[in-house]
Amino acid sequence: VQLQASGGGLVQPGGSLRLSCVASGFTLNRPAIGWFRQAPGKGREAVSCLSTNNDITYYPDSMKGRFTISRDAAKNTVYLQMNNLRPEDTAVYYCAADLGQSSSYALCHSSPPNWGQGTLVTVSS
Repeated sequence: VQLQASGGGLVQPGGSLRLSCVASGFTLNRPAIGWFRQAPGKGREAVSCLSTNNDITYYPDSMKGRFTISRDAAKNTVYLQMNNLRPEDTAVYYCAADLGQSSSYALCHSSPPNWGQGTLVTVSS
């Protein structure tokens, strides 16, 4: 099981980025997969999770409105579209999955066993 995240970078406040997470070793048609982030000096928090068997998404209240998770089954890839970015969104973003979990809500409230390497998003003018 491998998760390869990419797409991070430097963006100005109000800008947008799309992160990608390519999964290998399993197919995105059953397990839950999601995005988490960790800002400097802070704990890890869930951004969004997706149930790949039924495309049900989950967003913590603090993440609703500016973030959108989606998947491309043909590319075995999950995306995180981030709009209207703020300096407080600066963090390392990780994709994570649990092959034994199909609930997006449960994944976002757990510590998934499978993690990608993380991609840094910096929001600054």
